[in-house]
Amino acid sequence: MELRAEEPADHEAVEEVHRQAFGDDGEHVAGLARGLRDLLSPTSGLSLVAVEHGEVVGHVMFTRSVLDAAERLVDVLVLSPVGVLPARQRTGVGSALIRRGLDLADEQGAPAVFLEGSPGYYPRFGFRPGEPLGFRKPSLRIPDAAFQVRLLGDYEPWMTGTLVYSEVFWNHDAVGLR
Repeated sequence: MELRAEEPADHEAVEEVHRQAFGDDGEHVAGLARGLRDLLSPTSGLSLVAVEHGEVVGHVMFTRSVLDAAERLVDVLVLSPVGVLPARQRTGVGSALIRRGLDLADEQGAPAVFLEGSPGYYPRFGFRPGEPLGFRKPSLRIPDAAFQVRLLGDYEPWMTGTLVYSEVFWNHDAVGLR
């Protein structure tokens, strides 16, 4: 399996991964991925694909959001979405994408990565509940246990506060329980 940056030629395949991976909500997630691409830059954010035998079988995005800390605003990343074709789920594709993305996010200098996700799944990647660490979720629709953070190498103890999602998440109604 090859893990690499998403290329323009991959866009349709990536959207199809999300359509299949998320079933009835797949078109919604594909639209979110499409909207989040505009937030990516060479120095902030990532969009990675997993490719097997020339086919895109998985995808993950890490996009810029802001932490409203007392000292100043801090650029952070949000992991969303992550999807794997149903036939390849539970085979390590998603885990490989997340681990590689976290390594690259750390290399980019992101101090933290946030997500809304299963508290039973994401701790294996170093994610912890955000609120006990001094972070506030951007919406009351996000269950407390789902609001998680992974602190990276450039994190400093003063970097706590409220996560402010990029407008794309709000425009796609991709915040909390829908």
